[in-house]
Amino acid sequence: MSGSSRQISPKFISLEDGGDITRCYKFRLVSYNILAQVYVKSSNFPGSPSSCLKWKVRSQAILTALKSFNADFLCIQELDEYDSFYKSNLESTGYSGIYIQRNGQKRDGCGIFYKPNCAKLVSMEEIYYNDLANSLNLESTDTSEREFSDKDNHSDHGDLNDPRIRLTRDCVGLLAAFKLNDPSHHVVIMANTHIYWDPELIDVKLAQVKYLIRRVAQFKEAISDKYGCSPSVIIAGDFNSTPGDKVYEYMISTSTIQLHSLYGHNGGEPPFTNCTTGFTGTLDYIFISNTNSLKPISLLQLPGPGSPDVIGGLPNHQHPSDHLPIGGDFEVLSYSNSSTSKPLEEPLPEINKLKLDNGQ
Repeated sequence: MSGSSRQISPKFISLEDGGDITRCYKFRLVSYNILAQVYVKSSNFPGSPSSCLKWKVRSQAILTALKSFNADFLCIQELDEYDSFYKSNLESTGYSGIYIQRNGQKRDGCGIFYKPNCAKLVSMEEIYYNDLANSLNLESTDTSEREFSDKDNHSDHGDLNDPRIRLTRDCVGLLAAFKLNDPSHHVVIMANTHIYWDPELIDVKLAQVKYLIRRVAQFKEAISDKYGCSPSVIIAGDFNSTPGDKVYEYMISTSTIQLHSLYGHNGGEPPFTNCTTGFTGTLDYIFISNTNSLKPISLLQLPGPGSPDVIGGLPNHQHPSDHLPIGGDFEVLSYSNSSTSKPLEEPLPEINKLKLDNGQ
């Protein structure tokens, strides 16, 4: 951003232990809630310099940050201005992208950008969590644990005593299967999502992540059956949940797909990934399937509570969003024999395939 302060250059810290495992391929993934411009108001960020909140400045700062990661995959949440700004600017630097916009009048969504020289997109599906209201599997929404308060009846929420209204939060996610351009042609299933924000609606958050896991498992099975492969799974996003809460515990304990947290499994979750004057805590995660196929070899370093670049809250001149990016480098281990017995040249016919130029 403009001014005497500069944006922080990303630093990836090695996790190498000096082992002798032969490697054949590596890639870098970064997940980042970039703070949609539609939500940027000076009243929401009283500690932020006004110049940091203007679209002309923020857009260039975010673009600079995204480029600086030198990532092969970018999982972005609160992505707005996709068609008007990010799509063309990131394509010009070698990325291809897929995008899903939130339901209703919401202008932001989730996107996955990837480098075709690293991986080929094989298949993709969209996730609309509003589908929960249509199916109304009340068992999965933990209705027995619901607690209602005056805040629940705020006009922004609607009548939350109505399960359909309660579950209609306009949140979305993306599922994508990529064939890596490595000798073993390993397949990685990548999910990018943004779970609902309100701490009062923990049952809704749980319903969303349970639906997410169910969809990932179905997608993984379809890819495995179609191509005779054993894909790895990476789930990234803003889960709007802190370490140890019900959502986090479900993600690392579900038996449907055994997962662990990239940071949590390698030294512990960062002290925070979201830093504002009203809240500071960890909300963003990358979850990885427990397989012998992928090995994390580095983590994107995050600032600590005393770091001068986060004092006063975000966004600021050093960080263009109220969230911090997370990420790491991964190796495909050579003994992971995920070579497909069926060709991956023909895309899998998808159910509910994402329309890239979504006009919703």
